[in-house]
Amino acid sequence: MTRTNLATAMRDQRAVALSLAAVVVALLCGLVLVAAIGVPIADAVSAFAEGAWGSPYALAASINRSLVFALVGLGFVLANRANLTNVGGEGQIAVGAIAATAVCLHGGVVDLPAGLGFVLPMLAACVVGGLWGAIVGMLKIWVGTNEVISSLMLSFIGVWMLYGSVQSVSLLRQPMTTSSTLPESLDIPDTTKLPLLTGDAAMPMHVGMPLVLVLALLAAVLLHRTVFGLRLRAVGLNPLAARKAGIAIAPSIVGVFFAAGALGGLAGSMMLQGEQYSLRAGFSSGYGFDGLVVGLLARGSVTGVIAGAMLFGFIRSGGINMEMVANVPSSLVLVIQGVVVVALAGSARWIDGSKGGTR
Repeated sequence: MTRTNLATAMRDQRAVALSLAAVVVALLCGLVLVAAIGVPIADAVSAFAEGAWGSPYALAASINRSLVFALVGLGFVLANRANLTNVGGEGQIAVGAIAATAVCLHGGVVDLPAGLGFVLPMLAACVVGGLWGAIVGMLKIWVGTNEVISSLMLSFIGVWMLYGSVQSVSLLRQPMTTSSTLPESLDIPDTTKLPLLTGDAAMPMHVGMPLVLVLALLAAVLLHRTVFGLRLRAVGLNPLAARKAGIAIAPSIVGVFFAAGALGGLAGSMMLQGEQYSLRAGFSSGYGFDGLVVGLLARGSVTGVIAGAMLFGFIRSGGINMEMVANVPSSLVLVIQGVVVVALAGSARWIDGSKGGTR
């Protein structure tokens, strides 16, 4: 190993160690906040551990949640490669879930062989999510709309479309047998649910996990080992120079937003087919915005996306159980999550400064 490579490896190790230390400090600050509201720290820690990894079911649920964050984070990183910002994960999850639900319930896929019953709804979610994301790219190319504004506004539209679809019996709402029938879809058929890796409902880790790992590997190769990734980088650094070099700007921008939207749509189908099994108001539960934070903290690294997604998945699961078992308010859980984000962002800034540069 050369001296330069050794120095780089040591710097990377210090960066990882600093990030882990920042998370630990942030969680300790969270414990101080928990104690400040009068909840015994031992009870809170026990409830968090039980909810995050205290049983095979809890562990699988945490990982399944992490997969959603990872997909949205990967979409953010892809767009960011071209110096674009995709904050539309919440809406892409919503429209993807709508498409997957429609295909599961009304697409005639229930009796299809070879796993097509669960694959086709996922593909439909990818296509619809991709088209939803591509709208952002087209607005930017055609009328110069800022992608942050358009993707955020489309998120609100997508969420309200989901709300409307489960409110109307002519769309996806289950038949109203009584006045107390909930505004949600029917449960999807068993053949459209994602198969479990273990085959045991006591540990419901589904096939989305290997799929996400493969997609993460493909994203890393695409960004760092292909001409397309180089072109995205060129577009992000200097669009004018990229155009003069013969790079097609418009297809690159629309294509990368389509890819980001497809990943968000896939996340929506995984939430439906791998965890919730029916569509209801509040379906996405802020997953898209948490995935956005994961992408921001990853700072262009696919490995960082996976690590951040796992962190947020376990924090969300543990936080839910803390609220139910230890009576820790959900608002405080969000505050603790925010402290983690601030600590990680601060450590990243310090790392950049130690390298002699800024971002």
